[in-house]
Amino acid sequence: MSNIKQVIVFRSDLKLGRGKLAAHAAHASLTGFIKTTKINPDLVSEWLNSGQKKIVLKIKDEKELISLYEKIKKRIPSELIRDAGMTQIEPGTLTCLVIGPWYEEEIDEYISDLKLL
Repeated sequence: MSNIKQVIVFRSDLKLGRGKLAAHAAHASLTGFIKTTKINPDLVSEWLNSGQKKIVLKIKDEKELISLYEKIKKRIPSELIRDAGMTQIEPGTLTCLVIGPWYEEEIDEYISDLKLL
């Protein structure tokens, strides 16, 4: 059995409230789940049956978030998450990036310098 995880990377410059952060983490996790299911349903089944490991990290700002996404998007299922703009921030603001679920070793090549949120 492989080590599979999902990573959600939040912008630390936004100073999101806990509720907004939780909502976007849930949105990101579900988005990553759906995207990866279309690409590799067997991997997703293994992830679901092995505890659904998730890691939440932080990154400096929008520029670094987009840069990470551009590096990773062709190799690992990932998606940028935007806010609808109903409460704390402007509509369309990029809040986070979901990576996977995918193979831990491949994800770690891109995120090893990031810190836990």
